[in-house]
Amino acid sequence: MMGKLKNTGLIGLGVVAGVAVSLQFSAMAQKTVEPPLPLEELRQLADVFGLIKSDYVEPVEDKKLLEEAISGMVASLDPHSAYLDKKAYAELREGSEGKFVGLGIEIGLSEDGYIKIVSPIEDSPAYRAGIKAGDLITRLDGQPVKGVNLDDNVKRMRGEPGTKVSLTIARKDEPQPLSFVITREEIHQKSVKSRMIEPGYAWLRVSQFQEPTVDDMAAQITALYKQDPHIKGMVLDLRNDPGGVLQGAIGVSAAFLPKDSPIVSTNGQLPDSKQVFYGRAEYYTFRSEGDALAKLPAAIKQVPLVVLVNTGSASASEIVAGALQDYKRATIIGTQTFGKGSVQTIRQLTADTAVKLTTARYYTPNGRSIQAKGIVPDLLVDENADGDGLNGLRIREADLTKHLSNDRDPESAKAAAPVNDEMEEQLRIIALEKTRKPLEFGSKDDFQLHQALNHLKGLPVQLAKAEPVVVQADVKKEQKK
Repeated sequence: MMGKLKNTGLIGLGVVAGVAVSLQFSAMAQKTVEPPLPLEELRQLADVFGLIKSDYVEPVEDKKLLEEAISGMVASLDPHSAYLDKKAYAELREGSEGKFVGLGIEIGLSEDGYIKIVSPIEDSPAYRAGIKAGDLITRLDGQPVKGVNLDDNVKRMRGEPGTKVSLTIARKDEPQPLSFVITREEIHQKSVKSRMIEPGYAWLRVSQFQEPTVDDMAAQITALYKQDPHIKGMVLDLRNDPGGVLQGAIGVSAAFLPKDSPIVSTNGQLPDSKQVFYGRAEYYTFRSEGDALAKLPAAIKQVPLVVLVNTGSASASEIVAGALQDYKRATIIGTQTFGKGSVQTIRQLTADTAVKLTTARYYTPNGRSIQAKGIVPDLLVDENADGDGLNGLRIREADLTKHLSNDRDPESAKAAAPVNDEMEEQLRIIALEKTRKPLEFGSKDDFQLHQALNHLKGLPVQLAKAEPVVVQADVKKEQKK
């Protein structure tokens, strides 16, 4: 059984005050032959609808009842399928395009149930107001955030451009709460950043996969090679990257692999879900604006490469890590990834609403299914020199109720519990992490990054201290499609 703290969702994936999901946009698709509708069950649904309309304590709008029925039906399938009303659909599209209206902060849930600032986005309203990494938001517009779902708090921070929101902030070493009034703006988030860590060694971070990601990555790589034409090693950082659009993952993988290499395949019920995606421009470009990868330095195909991952690396980032691992193009370093190996397709219902539906599983070039298992690094390295910290407490896909099974991994029929599942151990880790400075990826205090550099230089790498319990996929006995 999972420990109590884990069940409460204490450690969640970091999110941006926008939307980042794994998806494909597609027109409505249907099978040519449909089975007959279950008339008896539909009559029951109509009967319940009538009972609510006639007997419920107060009137309920027809539209609300029907939307909730649709929402419940879709949500019952798996953790990633959902009905998107007008607001949710607009937010999803904004997030995939790399822009949204909000404050410009990357956030997560603190161990005390508050909103923790992971990082303000550079030149955003929050950044200019003086919000800092490690700050805790305790109130939004005077209302407590504790006890409110993180997604709902994100919605409270969003709004129309030019409107204001007040934040009450608890900051370490400040005796009194701080108050900020911030004006919402349209945020254009850059999903890729890079720098030379030291002479000859580059760091390239993808924080999520959006429509502009491939173009942004190509520009960053070109700038790195202008700075140093003789790069000796590169670190591709996908830690806490929750995924995003499939095209972004294909393009990032294609940048480092031989031309036209198979990157990922998918398999589902519909014919268009049975596909192989290659490292060609038609698979990673959104518009006919040319191939962003065509002018990359040729050296990018051979530069020694390390990919950093952790439990927060999910979906599209797992596609990249899996492809580069299968081709032995990179050494994967870090901790086992989240294990989201399914594709969500957006089926538009009306001009303003849609269904986000799981339509396929995806597989690495060697045919491995990542679903409910993830990518196991070649070198397991903790987040810190003294242990994996809060990363070891995070929930994985295999922990989610109604998660999709893995159809290709025969190793186990049940997900193994993480090594840090005991309550006492969890509380010890949380107490220790309260004393630790918030980790900034790419900084001089980034332990995993330093181990990646050691590997590129041929120096010893400090591996995980504890013997890891590798989460195995759960497998249903079903015929392979």
